[in-house]
Amino acid sequence: MGFKIQVTQIPEVLVLMPDVYQDERGYFMEAFKTSEFRSLGIPDTFVQDNISFSKKGVLRGLHYQKHPHAQGKLVWVPKGRIWDVAVDLRRDSPTFKRWIGLELSSLNHLMLWIPEGFAHGFLALEEGSVVQYKCTREYNRDSERGIRYDDPQLQIEWPPEVLLISEKDRRLPILKEAWEQLF
Repeated sequence: MGFKIQVTQIPEVLVLMPDVYQDERGYFMEAFKTSEFRSLGIPDTFVQDNISFSKKGVLRGLHYQKHPHAQGKLVWVPKGRIWDVAVDLRRDSPTFKRWIGLELSSLNHLMLWIPEGFAHGFLALEEGSVVQYKCTREYNRDSERGIRYDDPQLQIEWPPEVLLISEKDRRLPILKEAWEQLF
């Protein structure tokens, strides 16, 4: 068992491809293994697991937490299909304001490692999509922040879906307005 790794255009954001064993009964894969993650340079201490169930067209995000509660996230989709996005919000980073987007699904088994300092969001591409993510820090309401999914400065290319967005996410500021809230 093991994981292959693909480095993205933002080197700290990694796509993990677990070994998947399929036969006529279905499949088996390891979703997390401390020794494997250590060898890949990914934190191996996660303190909170989150599960999200979404209807097709639901967009969640872009969310992050401020220091000292910033979270790294390991995201995967055990059921359905999503377009997953990570935005680099680290002011001193050479990839500041750049984003990575890719499809995660129960068929491709890809996982995305998003380190601290990134905003995260996703769009459900199938009815009943389930997203699971492991976090390196616990959720802290006072540190919760976000930026709008359609920020013109970021120009994120979301798939053309009917968007169902919470009122809370609709009211998030654009990056220029959220500048003082960044890490």
